[in-house]
Amino acid sequence: MRVLVVEDEAPLAEAVARGLRREGMAVDVAFNGDEGHEKASVTRYDVVVLDRDLPGMSGDDLCREIVTSGELTRVLMLTASGSVSDRVEGLSLGADDYLAKPFAFPELVARVRALGRRATPATPPVLVAADVELDPAKRTVHRSGRLVELTRKEFGVLEVLLSAKGAVVSSEELLERVWDENADPFTTTVRVTVMTLRKKLGEPGIIETVVGSGYRVPGAGSSAESASLDR
Repeated sequence: MRVLVVEDEAPLAEAVARGLRREGMAVDVAFNGDEGHEKASVTRYDVVVLDRDLPGMSGDDLCREIVTSGELTRVLMLTASGSVSDRVEGLSLGADDYLAKPFAFPELVARVRALGRRATPATPPVLVAADVELDPAKRTVHRSGRLVELTRKEFGVLEVLLSAKGAVVSSEELLERVWDENADPFTTTVRVTVMTLRKKLGEPGIIETVVGSGYRVPGAGSSAESASLDR
């Protein structure tokens, strides 16, 4: 999941970003409305965590811009005011959810994950390919019943590939969906991560390289789809 945090209180913004990254999300940060607008204009985010009171472009105006862009990006608006009228006003701007400061971090994570599910096509409970099973909710991967320990990036790459249901995913798309803006697009990060992922998954390999295009996992789908094929 790709998330943009737009918050002018730097310590809070960095703390939220660190926490979401620990949850396996790719997170970018902007410290004012203008910077947030620029980043949201060039990158498709699943969720924008948006402070309402921002220097430069206001959070209200940025929310309107995101909503009218036509993208599936979901907006979680943050504010120091938790009054009913303030929440109603924020939601009327097009925000998908509203959270008053101070907030409990587990609640923020739960809300971001819920919005992320609405920003992309529905993800099945368990993704499968051959004898590999990935559970997005539990963040676990098993092969033939054996637990496979993966890093956050390896897990993210495998989740994107399995979600593609056999379609080719380019290195550029993997970089955009799994890493944040600090990733160097000219490095071999994606190739190296795919290499270590293949090694951990073992043989027979399930990740194919499509020369000049990217990677794919043939036969990937959901546990429900696999069950229907078996019947």
